[in-house]
Amino acid sequence: MTTESPTPLRVLYVVSLFPCWSETFILREIHAMIGHGAEVGILSLKPHSEALVQERAVELLPRTRHPAKPARALLSMLALGLRHPLKVSGFVAMLCARMWRQPGNLFRSLAALCNAASQWKWIRGFQPQIIHAPWATYPATVAWFLSRLTGIPYSFTSRAHDIFVENHMMPAKLASTALAVTITRNNVRHMTQWMGAPGAVPIQVVHSALDLPEIRYSRENRLPHRLLSVGRLDPIKGYDVLLPALAELKRRGVAFESVVIGEGPERAALEAQRDALGLRDDVAFAGAQLGAQVRQAMAEATLMVMPCVVTPEGNADGIPNVLTEAMASGLPAISTRVSGIPELIDDGISGRLVEPRDPIALADAIVAMLADPALRDACAVEGRRKVEREFDVRKESARLFGHMLEATRAGKHPRRAAVSTEAAGDAR
Repeated sequence: MTTESPTPLRVLYVVSLFPCWSETFILREIHAMIGHGAEVGILSLKPHSEALVQERAVELLPRTRHPAKPARALLSMLALGLRHPLKVSGFVAMLCARMWRQPGNLFRSLAALCNAASQWKWIRGFQPQIIHAPWATYPATVAWFLSRLTGIPYSFTSRAHDIFVENHMMPAKLASTALAVTITRNNVRHMTQWMGAPGAVPIQVVHSALDLPEIRYSRENRLPHRLLSVGRLDPIKGYDVLLPALAELKRRGVAFESVVIGEGPERAALEAQRDALGLRDDVAFAGAQLGAQVRQAMAEATLMVMPCVVTPEGNADGIPNVLTEAMASGLPAISTRVSGIPELIDDGISGRLVEPRDPIALADAIVAMLADPALRDACAVEGRRKVEREFDVRKESARLFGHMLEATRAGKHPRRAAVSTEAAGDAR
């Protein structure tokens, strides 16, 4: 698939918030797209609010526009409605008809449209060839709205909670988009529920990927029993399963120390669980840390342990980026057969997989890996190779670039999916 174009591909990225500290995967993708020759503009639907901003995000701020204050954004939306009464009123009416059962999401969607309207002059001046949303919720709704107004094709990427928990008019979005992308094959299977028939809408898989030259592979100077877990303290990470597994290690007399890097709403409950299990001296909750600190922790650890789960609400990770980063750095990983994780880790070859919510199986896998340096070395080598083959941002963004070029050449609707099932799908 070629990425050559006589003129730069002009892409408007519509994101919820930019800069966003937790969305380094989007930041990497945008930089890589620019490297392939794309001219990128970024529309942030929320005001700049991050206290910490990565250097590479600072480089993109001149390309970024943030919304006006709420009153001015509302006036901008009203003015846009006067200029394009049928298109604006029609989209708003459709939004209300499809999302009235989700009043909170409906209100936030309407607010996002107003915020986008406040940058209408800049959007028109940027003259994008395609409007891309890296999430399937509010950003994709705004991208669709802008596409309706301008006739410019839009695309979106779906990732995890935006399809596992949310359903922001997904049947209609799949039917109207010029390009549907997702990050795992598991997601493709999940999204067939919003199609008239499996495969009715082609969905391209483009992985969330890494800038591999930035990640040094090393097997030297690792601590002998250090277990590392990295990620927001959220139910989907399975830390409440990790702690009983560590208690089982202690019961068996296995030497270990565990460090959990991340912050989140579950911290107090997890610390209480740790203390109740007698692990206060064995498990450290280190809080949120900068990228350089996380990379150093990965360089020192023996194993990355991420016992991810599916919550009762259906929420889950797609493929946790920290697993990909660990494998790229030479840190063997243990995780679970959840969502797209088996697409990254080949059990027994590039890491270990166990069933979710099984602390004994998790403990067994940790014990086996701690006891077998040769297995750890082999998994580290194969893990890096897997990431180099399938999770290199230069390769993955080149594929995305190519798909976008094809979508712009085909026009707004390169293919039409049957929409007769939209109403039933939206009601799910």
